[in-house]
Amino acid sequence: MTKREQKIHESFREQMDEAELLNCMRCGFCLPSCPTYIETGYDEAHAPRGRIALMKAVHDGLVAPDDDVERSLNLCLGCRACEPVCPAGVNYGHLLEDARDIFNNHKRHSPHVKAVRKTVFNGLFPHQNRMEKAVGLLGFYQRSGLQNVTRKIGFMKLFPKSMQDMEKVLPAVSRKRGRKSESPYPPVTSKTATVAFFSGCLMDTMFKETNEATIKLLQLAGCEVVIPQNQNCCGALHGHSGEKDTAKELAKRNIDAFEDLNADYIISNAGGCGAFLVDYAHLLKDDAEYGEQAKVFTAKITDISQLLYELNFYEKIKLTVPSQTVTYQDSCHLRNVMHTAEAPRELLKAIEGADYREMERADSCCGSAGIYNIVESEMSMQILDHKMEDVVATNAHTIVTANPGCLLQMKLGIEREGLSDKVRAVHIVDLLLEACSDTQVNADKETDEKTEVYQT
Repeated sequence: MTKREQKIHESFREQMDEAELLNCMRCGFCLPSCPTYIETGYDEAHAPRGRIALMKAVHDGLVAPDDDVERSLNLCLGCRACEPVCPAGVNYGHLLEDARDIFNNHKRHSPHVKAVRKTVFNGLFPHQNRMEKAVGLLGFYQRSGLQNVTRKIGFMKLFPKSMQDMEKVLPAVSRKRGRKSESPYPPVTSKTATVAFFSGCLMDTMFKETNEATIKLLQLAGCEVVIPQNQNCCGALHGHSGEKDTAKELAKRNIDAFEDLNADYIISNAGGCGAFLVDYAHLLKDDAEYGEQAKVFTAKITDISQLLYELNFYEKIKLTVPSQTVTYQDSCHLRNVMHTAEAPRELLKAIEGADYREMERADSCCGSAGIYNIVESEMSMQILDHKMEDVVATNAHTIVTANPGCLLQMKLGIEREGLSDKVRAVHIVDLLLEACSDTQVNADKETDEKTEVYQT
Protein backbone atom coordinates (compact mmCIF):
# COMPACT_ATOMS: atom_id res chain seq x y z
CA MET A 1 0.00 0.00 0.00
CA THR A 2 1.03 3.59 -0.58
CA LYS A 3 1.31 5.90 2.44
CA ARG A 4 -2.08 7.44 1.55
CA GLU A 5 -3.71 4.01 1.25
CA GLN A 6 -2.20 2.99 4.58
CA LYS A 7 -3.72 6.07 6.23
CA ILE A 8 -7.12 5.29 4.72
CA HIS A 9 -6.86 1.72 5.99
CA GLU A 10 -6.05 3.00 9.48
CA SER A 11 -9.01 5.37 9.35
CA PHE A 12 -11.28 2.50 8.31
CA ARG A 13 -10.15 0.52 11.35
CA GLU A 14 -10.71 3.49 13.66
CA GLN A 15 -13.94 4.94 12.28
CA MET A 16 -15.95 2.27 10.45
CA ASP A 17 -18.55 0.32 12.40
CA GLU A 18 -17.13 -3.23 12.18
CA ALA A 19 -20.26 -4.76 13.72
CA GLU A 20 -22.37 -3.17 10.98
CA LEU A 21 -19.95 -4.43 8.33
CA LEU A 22 -20.21 -7.94 9.79
CA ASN A 23 -24.01 -7.77 9.77
CA CYS A 24 -24.03 -8.20 6.00
CA MET A 25 -24.68 -11.90 5.40
CA ARG A 26 -23.79 -11.68 1.68
CA CYS A 27 -27.23 -13.18 0.93
CA GLY A 28 -27.76 -11.03 -2.15
CA PHE A 29 -31.33 -9.96 -1.38
CA CYS A 30 -30.16 -6.40 -2.07
CA LEU A 31 -29.01 -7.09 -5.60
CA PRO A 32 -32.32 -6.75 -7.52
CA SER A 33 -33.02 -3.43 -5.78
CA CYS A 34 -29.70 -1.79 -6.72
CA PRO A 35 -29.85 0.43 -9.85
CA THR A 36 -26.09 0.51 -10.43
CA TYR A 37 -25.79 -3.29 -10.10
CA ILE A 38 -28.42 -3.66 -12.82
CA GLU A 39 -27.17 -0.87 -15.07
CA THR A 40 -23.55 -2.13 -14.99
CA GLY A 41 -24.61 -5.59 -16.17
CA TYR A 42 -24.74 -7.19 -12.70
CA ASP A 43 -21.28 -6.13 -11.57
CA GLU A 44 -20.87 -7.15 -7.91
CA ALA A 45 -18.42 -4.30 -7.32
CA HIS A 46 -21.28 -1.89 -7.97
CA ALA A 47 -23.82 -3.60 -5.70
CA PRO A 48 -24.42 -3.03 -1.97
CA ARG A 49 -23.14 -6.50 -1.09
CA GLY A 50 -19.98 -5.96 -3.12
CA ARG A 51 -19.36 -2.49 -1.72
CA ILE A 52 -19.74 -3.69 1.86
CA ALA A 53 -17.34 -6.54 1.09
CA LEU A 54 -14.86 -3.98 -0.23
CA MET A 55 -15.26 -1.82 2.88
CA LYS A 56 -14.68 -4.86 5.10
CA ALA A 57 -11.64 -5.90 3.06
CA VAL A 58 -10.16 -2.40 3.35
CA HIS A 59 -10.93 -2.41 7.07
CA ASP A 60 -9.08 -5.74 7.46
CA GLY A 61 -6.17 -4.69 5.26
CA LEU A 62 -6.94 -7.35 2.64
CA VAL A 63 -7.58 -4.87 -0.17
CA ALA A 64 -5.80 -1.59 -0.82
CA PRO A 65 -8.18 1.39 -0.81
CA ASP A 66 -7.22 2.28 -4.36
CA ASP A 67 -9.02 4.14 -7.13
CA ASP A 68 -11.19 1.12 -7.99
CA VAL A 69 -12.58 0.93 -4.46
CA GLU A 70 -13.22 4.66 -4.39
CA ARG A 71 -14.86 4.43 -7.83
CA SER A 72 -17.23 1.74 -6.61
CA LEU A 73 -18.31 3.91 -3.68
CA ASN A 74 -18.69 7.04 -5.78
CA LEU A 75 -20.84 5.31 -8.40
CA CYS A 76 -23.41 4.44 -5.73
CA LEU A 77 -26.51 6.65 -5.92
CA GLY A 78 -27.03 6.40 -2.17
CA CYS A 79 -30.71 5.66 -2.84
CA ARG A 80 -30.70 3.11 0.01
CA ALA A 81 -33.19 0.87 -1.79
CA CYS A 82 -31.11 -2.02 -0.45
CA GLU A 83 -32.03 -1.30 3.16
CA PRO A 84 -35.77 -2.21 3.23
CA VAL A 85 -35.04 -5.59 1.56
CA CYS A 86 -32.06 -6.49 3.79
CA PRO A 87 -33.06 -9.34 6.15
CA ALA A 88 -30.20 -8.41 8.51
CA GLY A 89 -31.20 -4.74 8.67
CA VAL A 90 -27.79 -3.47 7.58
CA ASN A 91 -27.74 0.31 7.53
CA TYR A 92 -25.89 0.63 4.27
CA GLY A 93 -26.39 4.40 4.03
CA HIS A 94 -24.45 5.05 7.23
CA LEU A 95 -21.59 2.80 6.08
CA LEU A 96 -21.43 4.56 2.73
CA GLU A 97 -21.35 8.01 4.30
CA ASP A 98 -18.57 7.00 6.70
CA ALA A 99 -16.47 5.42 3.94
CA ARG A 100 -16.85 8.43 1.64
CA ASP A 101 -15.96 10.75 4.49
CA ILE A 102 -12.71 8.85 5.09
CA PHE A 103 -11.76 8.85 1.42
CA ASN A 104 -12.50 12.56 1.15
CA ASN A 105 -10.40 13.35 4.22
CA HIS A 106 -7.40 11.75 2.52
CA LYS A 107 -8.17 13.04 -0.96
CA ARG A 108 -5.71 15.24 -2.82
CA HIS A 109 -8.11 17.42 -4.76
CA SER A 110 -6.76 19.62 -7.55
CA PRO A 111 -6.74 23.35 -6.71
CA HIS A 112 -9.74 23.82 -9.03
CA VAL A 113 -11.83 21.06 -7.42
CA LYS A 114 -10.77 22.18 -3.95
CA ALA A 115 -11.94 25.73 -4.72
CA VAL A 116 -15.29 24.52 -6.12
CA ARG A 117 -15.96 22.26 -3.14
CA LYS A 118 -15.04 25.00 -0.68
CA THR A 119 -17.31 27.47 -2.48
CA VAL A 120 -20.28 25.11 -2.67
CA PHE A 121 -20.03 23.30 0.65
CA ASN A 122 -18.75 26.09 2.90
CA GLY A 123 -19.39 29.34 1.06
CA LEU A 124 -22.87 28.82 -0.41
CA PHE A 125 -25.21 26.23 1.07
CA PRO A 126 -24.66 27.01 4.79
CA HIS A 127 -25.53 30.68 4.16
CA GLN A 128 -29.15 31.28 3.17
CA ASN A 129 -28.56 34.91 2.18
CA ARG A 130 -25.94 33.77 -0.33
CA MET A 131 -28.32 31.13 -1.66
CA GLU A 132 -30.88 33.89 -2.17
CA LYS A 133 -28.36 35.95 -4.15
CA ALA A 134 -27.20 33.00 -6.24
CA VAL A 135 -30.75 31.97 -7.16
CA GLY A 136 -31.57 35.64 -7.70
CA LEU A 137 -28.89 35.72 -10.41
CA LEU A 138 -30.57 32.73 -12.02
CA GLY A 139 -33.85 34.64 -11.95
CA PHE A 140 -32.16 37.64 -13.61
CA TYR A 141 -30.73 35.31 -16.27
CA GLN A 142 -34.20 33.94 -16.96
CA ARG A 143 -36.07 37.25 -17.02
CA SER A 144 -33.53 39.61 -18.62
CA GLY A 145 -33.47 37.88 -21.99
CA LEU A 146 -29.98 36.44 -21.44
CA GLN A 147 -31.45 32.96 -21.42
CA ASN A 148 -32.98 33.48 -24.86
CA VAL A 149 -29.74 34.96 -26.20
CA THR A 150 -27.55 32.09 -24.97
CA ARG A 151 -29.92 29.59 -26.50
CA LYS A 152 -30.12 31.49 -29.80
CA ILE A 153 -26.35 31.73 -30.25
CA GLY A 154 -25.87 28.11 -29.24
CA PHE A 155 -23.78 28.92 -26.17
CA MET A 156 -25.26 26.01 -24.24
CA LYS A 157 -23.92 23.60 -26.87
CA LEU A 158 -20.52 24.07 -25.22
CA PHE A 159 -21.88 22.06 -22.28
CA PRO A 160 -22.78 18.35 -22.04
CA LYS A 161 -26.21 17.35 -23.36
CA SER A 162 -27.53 16.63 -19.87
CA MET A 163 -26.61 20.15 -18.71
CA GLN A 164 -28.19 21.65 -21.82
CA ASP A 165 -31.43 19.85 -21.01
CA MET A 166 -31.19 20.71 -17.31
CA GLU A 167 -30.93 24.40 -18.16
CA LYS A 168 -34.24 24.09 -20.00
CA VAL A 169 -36.12 22.54 -17.09
CA LEU A 170 -34.99 24.77 -14.22
CA PRO A 171 -38.08 26.34 -12.63
CA ALA A 172 -38.86 29.99 -13.23
CA VAL A 173 -37.39 31.71 -10.19
CA SER A 174 -39.93 33.76 -8.24
CA ARG A 175 -39.43 37.50 -7.94
CA LYS A 176 -40.36 37.25 -4.27
CA ARG A 177 -37.38 38.02 -2.10
CA GLY A 178 -36.50 38.61 1.48
CA ARG A 179 -36.69 36.79 4.76
CA LYS A 180 -39.62 34.75 5.91
CA SER A 181 -42.02 36.31 8.39
CA GLU A 182 -41.48 35.33 12.01
CA SER A 183 -45.19 35.30 12.78
CA PRO A 184 -46.92 31.93 13.11
CA TYR A 185 -49.44 31.21 10.36
CA PRO A 186 -52.83 30.42 11.89
CA PRO A 187 -54.99 27.43 10.91
CA VAL A 188 -57.92 28.13 8.59
CA THR A 189 -60.09 25.56 10.38
CA SER A 190 -60.10 24.41 14.01
CA LYS A 191 -56.57 23.77 15.21
CA THR A 192 -55.30 20.21 14.98
CA ALA A 193 -51.58 20.64 15.58
CA THR A 194 -48.67 23.03 15.83
CA VAL A 195 -46.06 22.32 13.18
CA ALA A 196 -42.61 23.78 12.62
CA PHE A 197 -41.74 23.96 8.94
CA PHE A 198 -38.23 23.05 7.80
CA SER A 199 -38.26 25.26 4.71
CA GLY A 200 -34.85 24.16 3.38
CA CYS A 201 -32.24 26.10 1.45
CA LEU A 202 -32.98 25.15 -2.16
CA MET A 203 -36.72 24.84 -1.50
CA ASP A 204 -36.72 28.28 0.09
CA THR A 205 -35.09 29.90 -2.94
CA MET A 206 -35.69 28.03 -6.19
CA PHE A 207 -39.00 26.46 -5.11
CA LYS A 208 -40.60 29.24 -3.08
CA GLU A 209 -44.00 28.67 -4.66
CA THR A 210 -43.98 25.09 -3.39
CA ASN A 211 -43.08 26.26 0.10
CA GLU A 212 -45.97 28.73 0.01
CA ALA A 213 -48.28 25.93 -1.12
CA THR A 214 -47.04 23.77 1.74
CA ILE A 215 -47.99 26.39 4.32
CA LYS A 216 -51.43 26.88 2.78
CA LEU A 217 -52.16 23.15 2.80
CA LEU A 218 -51.06 22.86 6.43
CA GLN A 219 -53.34 25.76 7.36
CA LEU A 220 -56.25 24.14 5.51
CA ALA A 221 -55.52 20.96 7.48
CA GLY A 222 -55.90 22.90 10.72
CA CYS A 223 -52.24 23.43 11.56
CA GLU A 224 -50.61 26.45 13.10
CA VAL A 225 -47.33 26.82 11.18
CA VAL A 226 -44.13 28.21 12.66
CA ILE A 227 -40.99 28.86 10.62
CA PRO A 228 -37.82 29.39 12.67
CA GLN A 229 -35.74 32.16 11.17
CA ASN A 230 -32.31 30.79 12.07
CA GLN A 231 -32.69 27.36 10.47
CA ASN A 232 -30.23 26.46 7.70
CA CYS A 233 -29.35 23.82 5.11
CA CYS A 234 -30.01 20.27 6.37
CA GLY A 235 -26.47 19.17 5.45
CA ALA A 236 -27.49 16.26 3.19
CA LEU A 237 -25.29 17.44 0.33
CA HIS A 238 -22.33 17.62 2.71
CA GLY A 239 -23.01 14.31 4.41
CA HIS A 240 -23.34 12.45 1.12
CA SER A 241 -20.20 14.03 -0.34
CA GLY A 242 -17.71 13.27 2.42
CA GLU A 243 -18.05 16.60 4.26
CA LYS A 244 -19.30 15.10 7.50
CA ASP A 245 -17.88 17.69 9.89
CA THR A 246 -19.75 20.50 8.14
CA ALA A 247 -22.91 18.35 8.10
CA LYS A 248 -22.64 17.98 11.89
CA GLU A 249 -22.30 21.72 12.40
CA LEU A 250 -25.36 22.39 10.25
CA ALA A 251 -27.29 19.74 12.17
CA LYS A 252 -26.46 21.37 15.51
CA ARG A 253 -27.59 24.76 14.26
CA ASN A 254 -30.90 23.31 13.08
CA ILE A 255 -31.48 21.55 16.40
CA ASP A 256 -30.91 24.85 18.20
CA ALA A 257 -33.30 26.62 15.81
CA PHE A 258 -36.20 24.20 16.40
CA GLU A 259 -35.58 23.21 20.01
CA ASP A 260 -37.73 25.71 21.92
CA LEU A 261 -40.75 25.78 19.59
CA ASN A 262 -42.66 22.98 21.33
CA ALA A 263 -44.09 21.91 17.97
CA ASP A 264 -45.95 18.64 17.59
CA TYR A 265 -44.22 17.97 14.27
CA ILE A 266 -41.28 19.25 12.26
CA ILE A 267 -42.42 19.15 8.65
CA SER A 268 -40.31 18.71 5.53
CA ASN A 269 -41.56 18.80 1.94
CA ALA A 270 -38.34 17.44 0.41
CA GLY A 271 -37.64 13.73 0.73
CA GLY A 272 -33.87 14.15 0.61
CA CYS A 273 -33.85 16.78 3.35
CA GLY A 274 -36.33 14.90 5.54
CA ALA A 275 -34.30 11.71 5.41
CA PHE A 276 -31.13 13.49 6.46
CA LEU A 277 -32.95 15.28 9.29
CA VAL A 278 -34.18 11.89 10.50
CA ASP A 279 -30.57 10.72 10.55
CA TYR A 280 -29.40 13.50 12.89
CA ALA A 281 -29.61 11.11 15.84
CA HIS A 282 -27.10 8.84 14.13
CA LEU A 283 -24.96 11.70 12.85
CA LEU A 284 -24.56 13.11 16.38
CA LYS A 285 -24.68 9.86 18.33
CA ASP A 286 -21.21 10.41 19.77
CA ASP A 287 -21.73 14.08 20.58
CA ALA A 288 -22.00 14.54 24.35
CA GLU A 289 -23.84 17.85 24.06
CA TYR A 290 -26.22 17.20 21.16
CA GLY A 291 -26.71 13.42 21.18
CA GLU A 292 -29.91 13.43 23.25
CA GLN A 293 -31.25 16.64 21.69
CA ALA A 294 -30.86 15.06 18.27
CA LYS A 295 -33.08 12.13 19.30
CA VAL A 296 -35.87 14.51 20.36
CA PHE A 297 -35.49 16.47 17.13
CA THR A 298 -35.60 13.46 14.80
CA ALA A 299 -38.63 11.97 16.57
CA LYS A 300 -40.70 14.92 15.31
CA ILE A 301 -39.59 14.84 11.66
CA THR A 302 -42.54 14.07 9.38
CA ASP A 303 -43.07 14.46 5.65
CA ILE A 304 -45.86 16.81 4.56
CA SER A 305 -47.79 14.06 2.75
CA GLN A 306 -47.67 11.78 5.79
CA LEU A 307 -49.07 14.47 8.07
CA LEU A 308 -51.80 15.50 5.63
CA TYR A 309 -52.80 11.86 5.36
CA GLU A 310 -52.84 11.35 9.13
CA LEU A 311 -54.95 14.50 9.60
CA ASN A 312 -57.46 13.21 7.02
CA PHE A 313 -56.87 16.28 4.89
CA TYR A 314 -58.26 14.52 1.83
CA GLU A 315 -61.57 13.89 3.63
CA LYS A 316 -61.95 17.44 4.93
CA ILE A 317 -61.07 19.22 1.70
CA LYS A 318 -62.65 18.55 -1.68
CA LEU A 319 -59.89 17.84 -4.16
CA THR A 320 -60.61 18.16 -7.89
CA VAL A 321 -58.54 18.54 -11.05
CA PRO A 322 -59.45 18.43 -14.74
CA SER A 323 -59.49 14.84 -16.04
CA GLN A 324 -55.94 13.51 -16.34
CA THR A 325 -53.85 10.41 -15.70
CA VAL A 326 -51.51 10.74 -12.75
CA THR A 327 -48.58 8.58 -11.67
CA TYR A 328 -46.13 8.86 -8.79
CA GLN A 329 -42.32 8.54 -8.70
CA ASP A 330 -41.07 7.77 -5.20
CA SER A 331 -38.37 9.88 -3.61
CA CYS A 332 -35.86 7.18 -2.63
CA HIS A 333 -35.01 8.68 0.74
CA LEU A 334 -38.65 9.41 1.53
CA ARG A 335 -39.55 5.80 0.84
CA ASN A 336 -36.45 3.92 2.02
CA VAL A 337 -35.44 6.04 5.02
CA MET A 338 -38.62 7.83 6.17
CA HIS A 339 -40.79 4.88 5.06
CA THR A 340 -43.42 7.17 3.55
CA ALA A 341 -44.86 5.53 0.46
CA GLU A 342 -48.57 4.91 0.91
CA ALA A 343 -49.57 8.36 2.18
CA PRO A 344 -48.76 10.28 -1.04
CA ARG A 345 -50.47 7.61 -3.12
CA GLU A 346 -53.64 7.75 -1.00
CA LEU A 347 -53.71 11.54 -1.29
CA LEU A 348 -53.41 11.34 -5.08
CA LYS A 349 -56.12 8.68 -5.32
CA ALA A 350 -58.45 11.00 -3.38
CA ILE A 351 -58.31 13.68 -6.09
CA GLU A 352 -61.39 13.68 -8.31
CA GLY A 353 -60.46 13.83 -11.97
CA ALA A 354 -57.10 12.19 -11.36
CA ASP A 355 -56.91 8.66 -12.77
CA TYR A 356 -54.07 7.26 -10.67
CA ARG A 357 -51.91 4.64 -12.33
CA GLU A 358 -49.06 2.97 -10.47
CA MET A 359 -45.79 2.99 -12.39
CA GLU A 360 -43.69 -0.14 -12.73
CA ARG A 361 -40.59 0.23 -10.55
CA ALA A 362 -41.80 3.54 -9.12
CA ASP A 363 -39.73 2.63 -6.06
CA SER A 364 -36.53 2.57 -8.11
CA CYS A 365 -34.26 5.63 -8.23
CA CYS A 366 -34.75 8.12 -11.07
CA GLY A 367 -31.00 8.87 -11.18
CA SER A 368 -31.09 12.33 -9.62
CA ALA A 369 -29.49 11.61 -6.23
CA GLY A 370 -28.47 15.12 -5.24
CA ILE A 371 -25.64 16.21 -7.55
CA TYR A 372 -25.15 12.67 -8.92
CA ASN A 373 -26.79 13.64 -12.23
CA ILE A 374 -24.00 16.22 -12.65
CA VAL A 375 -20.95 14.34 -11.38
CA GLU A 376 -22.04 10.93 -12.74
CA SER A 377 -24.02 12.13 -15.71
CA GLU A 378 -23.63 9.05 -17.93
CA MET A 379 -24.99 6.60 -15.36
CA SER A 380 -27.66 9.06 -14.26
CA MET A 381 -28.99 9.49 -17.80
CA GLN A 382 -28.89 5.72 -18.38
CA ILE A 383 -31.07 5.21 -15.31
CA LEU A 384 -33.35 8.10 -16.27
CA ASP A 385 -33.93 6.79 -19.79
CA HIS A 386 -35.03 3.43 -18.39
CA LYS A 387 -37.23 5.23 -15.87
CA MET A 388 -38.94 7.12 -18.68
CA GLU A 389 -39.84 3.81 -20.35
CA ASP A 390 -41.90 3.03 -17.27
CA VAL A 391 -43.40 6.52 -17.25
CA VAL A 392 -44.46 6.28 -20.88
CA ALA A 393 -46.08 2.90 -20.21
CA THR A 394 -48.51 4.53 -17.77
CA ASN A 395 -49.72 7.07 -20.39
CA ALA A 396 -49.61 9.59 -17.57
CA HIS A 397 -50.16 13.29 -18.20
CA THR A 398 -48.84 14.24 -14.77
CA ILE A 399 -45.82 12.76 -12.95
CA VAL A 400 -45.88 13.56 -9.26
CA THR A 401 -42.79 13.58 -7.04
CA ALA A 402 -41.99 14.67 -3.48
CA ASN A 403 -38.41 15.90 -3.73
CA PRO A 404 -36.91 18.82 -5.70
CA GLY A 405 -34.09 16.73 -7.19
CA CYS A 406 -36.53 14.07 -8.40
CA LEU A 407 -38.80 16.79 -9.79
CA LEU A 408 -36.01 18.31 -11.90
CA GLN A 409 -34.87 14.86 -13.00
CA MET A 410 -38.35 13.93 -14.17
CA LYS A 411 -38.64 17.25 -16.01
CA LEU A 412 -35.30 16.41 -17.62
CA GLY A 413 -36.62 12.99 -18.61
CA ILE A 414 -39.69 14.57 -20.19
CA GLU A 415 -37.45 16.92 -22.16
CA ARG A 416 -35.17 14.12 -23.33
CA GLU A 417 -38.20 12.10 -24.48
CA GLY A 418 -39.67 15.06 -26.36
CA LEU A 419 -42.85 14.88 -24.29
CA SER A 420 -42.91 18.42 -22.93
CA ASP A 421 -46.13 19.25 -24.79
CA LYS A 422 -47.93 16.20 -23.39
CA VAL A 423 -46.54 15.42 -19.95
CA ARG A 424 -45.73 17.55 -16.91
CA ALA A 425 -43.92 16.87 -13.63
CA VAL A 426 -45.12 18.50 -10.41
CA HIS A 427 -44.39 18.38 -6.69
CA ILE A 428 -47.23 16.67 -4.81
CA VAL A 429 -47.80 19.80 -2.73
CA ASP A 430 -48.38 21.92 -5.82
CA LEU A 431 -50.84 19.39 -7.28
CA LEU A 432 -52.77 19.17 -4.00
CA LEU A 433 -53.12 22.94 -3.78
CA GLU A 434 -54.11 23.02 -7.44
CA ALA A 435 -56.81 20.47 -6.56
CA CYS A 436 -58.23 22.59 -3.74
CA SER A 437 -61.16 24.70 -4.89
CA ASP A 438 -60.62 28.45 -5.02
CA THR A 439 -63.33 28.82 -2.40
CA GLN A 440 -61.42 26.67 0.05
CA VAL A 441 -58.05 28.21 -0.65
CA ASN A 442 -59.47 31.69 -0.16
CA ALA A 443 -61.88 30.73 2.60
CA ASP A 444 -60.61 33.40 4.91
CA LYS A 445 -59.09 36.27 3.00
CA GLU A 446 -57.94 38.05 6.11
CA THR A 447 -56.10 34.95 7.22
CA ASP A 448 -54.79 34.40 3.76
CA GLU A 449 -53.25 37.85 3.74
CA LYS A 450 -51.44 36.96 6.94
CA THR A 451 -50.09 33.84 5.28
CA GLU A 452 -48.15 35.86 2.74
CA VAL A 453 -44.79 34.23 3.32
CA TYR A 454 -42.36 36.55 1.64
CA GLN A 455 -42.11 40.26 1.33
CA THR A 456 -42.14 41.30 -2.30
